[in-house]
Amino acid sequence: MPSPIVILSDALPDDAVAALKATCDVRHVDGRDRPALFAALSDADALIVRSGTRVDAEALDRAPRLKVVGRAGVGLDNVDTATAAERGITVVNAPDSNTVSVAELTVGLILASARHLTAAARSLEAGEWRRADFVGLELAGRTVGIVGYGRVGRQVARRLAAFDMRILVHDPYADTAGDVQRTGLDELLATSDVVTLHLPKTPGTTGLIGARELSLMRPTAYLVNTARGGIVDEAALAEALREGRLNGAALDVYATEPPVASPLPALPNVLGIPHLGASTPDAQLRAGRDVVAKVLAELAQLPTPAPTAA
Repeated sequence: MPSPIVILSDALPDDAVAALKATCDVRHVDGRDRPALFAALSDADALIVRSGTRVDAEALDRAPRLKVVGRAGVGLDNVDTATAAERGITVVNAPDSNTVSVAELTVGLILASARHLTAAARSLEAGEWRRADFVGLELAGRTVGIVGYGRVGRQVARRLAAFDMRILVHDPYADTAGDVQRTGLDELLATSDVVTLHLPKTPGTTGLIGARELSLMRPTAYLVNTARGGIVDEAALAEALREGRLNGAALDVYATEPPVASPLPALPNVLGIPHLGASTPDAQLRAGRDVVAKVLAELAQLPTPAPTAA
């Protein structure tokens, strides 16, 4: 029986690739090269991607044998899951792989924003000594509002509890327990010193934080988004920041990446970084191992072809 053909269109850790090669015919292609990707998909049984490959209906049209798509990461924004389901193609991901890395980054962005660390560092690099210009916010006793209380939201809450922060949570689908308080979105926005977003991008969450929601926030508050671009209305956020109706924002994700047309990265009260939530060796290793294990499990369920008559 021929080995299943698995296309890798983005890099995976060596041990994950070795696990695939033990039972599969592994072929590498640059997922950003659409003609090369389409050619590779013509006889593929499985496709494994990260965020650099767009698995849309056009790509799936070129993959008549495809049984499974694996996303080595959490979000499935770059995979047309509806079309895959229509064609009986299983889509798997690695939802736990970057939880800790994103949670730690979130806390780092909150601290850096509250204490103006980036601006202060740039000032010092320029030869200045302006201590009075960088008076920051002490987190102890302040209120953080966590919008989305899934894997990452829970880990953020756990870490910020150690800073003696009051923790509010808005998530209509998640159970809350311990020292966190469930509340409505409007109340959370109006009473929080820091609002941090940890929910998927769906039709229901796209533009969730718009002009009305931003108007509810305190002018001294900070908005942090390490979830998905598009959840925040970027034009409305830029206007609120320019007008001083919001103290600052820390952003790891953007509606379009890279955010070449967004006004946000250039604003002085924005701490913007280039989608680094999962950018640790630990998260990358977990993502590769987890998705390979799931893809191999799906391929193991494929029926064995009947022997050809002599």
